[in-house]
Amino acid sequence: MIGFHGCDAKVAHAVITGQVELRPSVNNYDWLGHGIYFGERSPSRAMQFAIELKQNKGRAVCPIEEPAVVGAVLDLGHCLDLSDYKDLQYVKFTFSGLSKIVSDLGASLPKNLRIGQTEDLLLRELDCAVLEYLFKINDLEGNRHFDSVRSPFIEGDELYPDSGFRDKNHIQICIRNTECIKAYFRPRNAEYIRLYSMS
Repeated sequence: MIGFHGCDAKVAHAVITGQVELRPSVNNYDWLGHGIYFGERSPSRAMQFAIELKQNKGRAVCPIEEPAVVGAVLDLGHCLDLSDYKDLQYVKFTFSGLSKIVSDLGASLPKNLRIGQTEDLLLRELDCAVLEYLFKINDLEGNRHFDSVRSPFIEGDELYPDSGFRDKNHIQICIRNTECIKAYFRPRNAEYIRLYSMS
């Protein structure tokens, strides 16, 4: 599997040359829980994300001065694949259990939230809580540890009126076990990708 990660050019160079490793994201709004995020097979979407982070400096842990992309060869290992019906039902079942526990405690579940004018739920606090709870229960029960999570997402504006396609649709991969990252590389045509993503 090939994945792409949007970041600053200095970070990209340091990762590709082996000076540093990408750090896991541990935000309470991470869409697929905590881990290192990649876009599946779309360097242009990764670049678009890096450009958005540059334009919205408060959203990036490390400020992005020059948007860039790191490519990675990934082995998803034991993957929670949310394009698979069985895995989706597992998440649904987990939500029911977590919801009951939270209700019994007299507390409230976090919510997925929008930012600004978009209709997209960009802060996924509920989804993050459900998935992190799933991983915790899975490990406590002695089941095989999930190495990664994969999910398609519908995001952005309609491509045309009444379209079922959106301009930011993508597949995210969240790597929980760094042994699943087999290699990093610099994508070919990186400058073209950057210019295309800015258009």
